[in-house]
Amino acid sequence: MLVLGISAFYHDSAAALIRDGEIVAAAQEERFTRKKHDPDFPAHAIAYCLKEAKIDAAAIDRVVFYEKPFLKFERLVETYLAFAPNGFASFRKSMPLWIGEKLFQRDLLLRELKAIDPALGDKTKLRFCEHHFSHAASAYYPSPFQSALVLTMDGVGEWATTSAAIGEGADLRITREIHFPHSLGLLYSAFTYYTGFKVNSGEYKVMGLAPYGEPRFAKLIFEHLIDVKDDGSFRLNQDYFGYCTGLTMTNARFDAIFGGPPRRASEPLEQRHMDLAASVQAVTEEVVLRLTRALASESGLRNLCLAGGVALNCVANGKILRDGKFDEIFVQPAAGDAGGALGAALAVYFQENQGAAIKNAKRPDAMHGAYLGPSYAQSEIEDRLKAAGAVFTVVDDAQLIEKTAAALAAGQAVGWHQGRMEFGPRALGNRSILGDPRSPTMQKALNLKVKYRESFRPFAPSVLREKVADWFELDADSPYMLLVAPVKGERCRKMSEAELALFGIDKLNVQRSDIPAVTHVDYSARVQTVHPETNPRYHELITRFEALTGCPVLINTSFNVRGEPIVNTPEDAFRCFMGSEIEYLAVGNCVLQKERQDPALKLDYKNAFELD
Repeated sequence: MLVLGISAFYHDSAAALIRDGEIVAAAQEERFTRKKHDPDFPAHAIAYCLKEAKIDAAAIDRVVFYEKPFLKFERLVETYLAFAPNGFASFRKSMPLWIGEKLFQRDLLLRELKAIDPALGDKTKLRFCEHHFSHAASAYYPSPFQSALVLTMDGVGEWATTSAAIGEGADLRITREIHFPHSLGLLYSAFTYYTGFKVNSGEYKVMGLAPYGEPRFAKLIFEHLIDVKDDGSFRLNQDYFGYCTGLTMTNARFDAIFGGPPRRASEPLEQRHMDLAASVQAVTEEVVLRLTRALASESGLRNLCLAGGVALNCVANGKILRDGKFDEIFVQPAAGDAGGALGAALAVYFQENQGAAIKNAKRPDAMHGAYLGPSYAQSEIEDRLKAAGAVFTVVDDAQLIEKTAAALAAGQAVGWHQGRMEFGPRALGNRSILGDPRSPTMQKALNLKVKYRESFRPFAPSVLREKVADWFELDADSPYMLLVAPVKGERCRKMSEAELALFGIDKLNVQRSDIPAVTHVDYSARVQTVHPETNPRYHELITRFEALTGCPVLINTSFNVRGEPIVNTPEDAFRCFMGSEIEYLAVGNCVLQKERQDPALKLDYKNAFELD
């Protein structure tokens, strides 16, 4: 049975294809259109999925949308009525759009599907899955568990903002929910907005900024904004928020208790903003830990699956693991709305094939390392690079590893474009910019000269799975860069009294460990374990780097600049290479040095994309 899953019309549109319960392909639309967080119908991603599966549209048995538009419309109307007359202007503006387009999303979907191929637009094949069930299915069915507790947390789906489910064999059922407007995701987004970052894309910046501050506002948040019970259930005080009436995330009462209006994106970050980030991060961690402790005690289950946008908070995930209430945790790498496409397809497959056994009793999981996107044959890479004007050398596999490891050991920034593109927001060693983590200047240099982004942003380490416990306080699989762990104590350097007295961004340039470029200011790191089973080439590169340097760790950041989607094609990689200060590029077995390229092809990527 072939099932096509779709998420669209909000943000991070995507498509995923399932064959008899096995994941064949999945990709976000942004990677094809080059429009970050593209919300439009994922026509390009669907076409890719069909091509990857080597099928035509007529072979698809079911097409599944990741949420139920009528329930979402019901929530919108009931919310406006509950808060009337506040928000009438927003209501009047949005209602025609909803009635004319989104309420009748079934017809819109069928039109878009027919535009790709009439066979896809067969209305008897179309199904809808509730938003949080799509999230839960995306985490549980690919996990390595035969039974697990599943916790999903995000902004909002139709009504649910938080849900708990139990997975047993092929059966998955939601057991409880917290409903809008009470949302941990929206609380975090409110502080994202208030600290001057974009909602639905800047939340990870708040998480990265948090260690520079002190959680001195946490008590205020608990006193005024959120009422949390011992079991983790919570309610938000709507007197301080504006999102129900569609105006702004926060309001004047929020401004009054936190010391002023929201920061504009162009304004400098102050210590207060860092303290706000630290505070909402601390509150989020406390709520999540209360939820997981209560659910572990109630269910007796020792495996946990996580999905939804809040599950991308890898600091909280690391604390759940260290809390010890669960033996193992699996986080869906595309935990946000993109992953809803995958979950919707899996949900319908197992609903309509009740006797099907789940095919996830393998290690590390059934996501294939999240390498589910397009790949390019060597001959095609060469043709595409030639057409782009690139100057390159073709090398064999051994030379590729040797030359790239040597470039890294020499302190060069390396673009690494190999195999199938990753699904989800993280580059995991196939569409990555790599660097030497031992360099005390690499973190700042990559941020300012390659990524063109804020200097405070941390980078993640990729480490050989077999060596992770030698360098980090972690001895578990973390293939998707979704667990934060402390750097091993013996690898750390004690700070001086003068260094300890530093505040905020001044802490950035202090060398804290043997791998300073991936050690955050609180001595933590967002760890990716690299496995030979899922990515043998990347594993071999790190192994060779270790032979040269004694260090089995590389900096791994996504292959893009600020505001740009992660690169997809060889041409995307070459453009980013020519538009940034990356010095060395490996695309398949093609090796490129910056100094050998035509200077006329240099691009201004620093100003090519809007702030993310």
